[in-house]
Amino acid sequence: MKINSLFIAAKEFNTGVLFVSMGLMEILKQNISRVAFFRPIISKTDTQDHDILFMLEHYKLDMKYEDAYGVTLEYAQDMIASNKTEELIVELLEKFKKLEKEYDFILCEGIVFSLFNPNSEFDINIKLAQNFSASYVNIINAKDKSVREVYENISMDKREMQIQGCNHFATFVNRVSKKKQEALDARLKDAHKAIFYLEELEELSFLNVQDVMEALDATPILLAPNDPTRTIRSIKVAALSLDNFLEKIQEDDLIVVPADRSEIIVGLFASLYSKTYPNISAIIFPFSMKAHPNILKLIEGLNDFHIPVLSVKDDTYETVRKLMQVHGHIRVNSSRKIALAMGLFRESVDIKYIQEKICNEQSDIVTPLMFKYKLFEMAAAKKKRIVLPEASDERILRAAEVILHRKVADIILLGEKQEIEANYMRLGLNLSKASIINPSTSDLMKEFVAEFYKLRKKKGLSMVAAQDAMTHFNYFATMMIQLGYADAMVSGAIHPTADTIRPALQIIKTKAQYSRVSSAFFMCFKTKVLVYGDCAILQDPNADELAQIAIASAQSAKMFGITPRVAMLSYSTGESGAGSDVDKVREATKKVRKIKPELLIEGPIQYDAAIDVQVAKIKLPNSKVAGHATVFVFPDLNTGNNTYKAVQRSSGAIAIGPILQGLKKPVNDLSRGCSVEDIINTIAITAIQAGVDE
Repeated sequence: MKINSLFIAAKEFNTGVLFVSMGLMEILKQNISRVAFFRPIISKTDTQDHDILFMLEHYKLDMKYEDAYGVTLEYAQDMIASNKTEELIVELLEKFKKLEKEYDFILCEGIVFSLFNPNSEFDINIKLAQNFSASYVNIINAKDKSVREVYENISMDKREMQIQGCNHFATFVNRVSKKKQEALDARLKDAHKAIFYLEELEELSFLNVQDVMEALDATPILLAPNDPTRTIRSIKVAALSLDNFLEKIQEDDLIVVPADRSEIIVGLFASLYSKTYPNISAIIFPFSMKAHPNILKLIEGLNDFHIPVLSVKDDTYETVRKLMQVHGHIRVNSSRKIALAMGLFRESVDIKYIQEKICNEQSDIVTPLMFKYKLFEMAAAKKKRIVLPEASDERILRAAEVILHRKVADIILLGEKQEIEANYMRLGLNLSKASIINPSTSDLMKEFVAEFYKLRKKKGLSMVAAQDAMTHFNYFATMMIQLGYADAMVSGAIHPTADTIRPALQIIKTKAQYSRVSSAFFMCFKTKVLVYGDCAILQDPNADELAQIAIASAQSAKMFGITPRVAMLSYSTGESGAGSDVDKVREATKKVRKIKPELLIEGPIQYDAAIDVQVAKIKLPNSKVAGHATVFVFPDLNTGNNTYKAVQRSSGAIAIGPILQGLKKPVNDLSRGCSVEDIINTIAITAIQAGVDE
């Protein structure tokens, strides 16, 4: 049976419904382009629904907010109380059917049953799933429950679905310990195969600064762009003297302190500069007070480190009381929580089982989001060791945290351990699972110097020069790859391209079939991903080098699930033009056909004939590539670089790259203007390259 919709629901609060919705949506978005999110009943009428807003924005769903829900809780309760349950279901079914006509798949999220009516004769969620013909996903909260209670909940849900004639898809048991999992497996045996356990991940329930700001209507006094995502582990009130209070603070504390306690405020900021004290997450001033102007001037001048400072109207007691009632949320900007949640989901759930059940028909459509999540899935399957030599850069640290939490790759950072740890902790990050190596004190240094000298002595390199080279982090990182201490490297956020490529050429070198290193960009359009090469490295390749670029780019496409159909671009199509530039492309095409006769390739060909089916019918009607090209090889760097940038800016396409091709082991270069997202994507791609069997 083909499944076109899932209905996710739970009977209790704090069960992790959004968590499971995110995990399933991520699987869907890897495989299906048009997915809708629908909540038949929402609880709030005065504010927009949090889960809907999150899913629409984070997963970039092409739908309006008002189409993503059916009715309010109050309306639904009134209808049922008036014996109009059938009319209510018909009304919701009409909205669901409208989405069914417009989208390929609908992910539904039900209302918490206990919120609806715990004394109801029927479960409204199961009733709706039955009428929607949606397969049902039930979630059970195992926290504070015995094994017997969890087992009984699973059994009762199963019986209820059978009675209602509802198709069961899977059961998620959330917040469950390993010990309980083993005991439940012993009881369930093979009676309930589609069951997945999700361990308790305490950090997902932690508050962050944004939660506090919204719940307490706090006014920011000092707040940097990334501060709202800072994690808060516990709350402390500064009621002691500074010397006594300092020993009470712990990592990621939120400190409530009156603004006139200047010595406490100065002491807390001073602790940021100390390696012997924890890093707090934020400070709150009650009574709408502000610190003395001189104190504010002092802390505003601390350029290296800072913490957010907020002000609230309430007194200290009322502020703490309200804080105790605030719950942590997963938000669109909660990159850390999202990465943790999706890392846990992927580790705990049989992804292939779910994909086979809901994604049994493949489509040619590939959206940027589908491509991105596919990268994460492919990289995580091999989980390679990626060395990052630029650990002093904040963007690198933030990207590394996401990669680690998502379990996409293992990370090695280069630098002084205490300094790196102090830096990421002051940023509110957790990179405790990363390996940190200081080249200047590493036991590997002697081996690396000897190996580099051996490789380059015929080129005139002295032992002293070899020692000097290995003190440079890019050289040290490259040697780690060469000798098997790491699988790949990503650099370039703070170094020019030459500083990344030069060590790779001297140490790793190119594969036998390639004389030069080239590059490719993945151009992510609205419904497809194309490969452009070479747009970053080789200025004016000859026919042999152009053929190598074509072969390498085709292999890069295939590596990432794109069927390679190569267009060798020129200002002329087929035999219509002449000139040295066209002849070079024509010669390169012949060379590729000789080396790779199985590869679909066309050249010379103009861009419009390569991409547009109608133009292709006129210019090259018998070509298997024209109009359907997926790999575009440009004749020179001037053409390629300008074209990719023009296409990117004019079409809104997302350009991922450049990805280096031709090296024996993967090394990739970042732009110095790269974003955290760029770094994350490049690390994932590099990890995939490292996992490909040669």
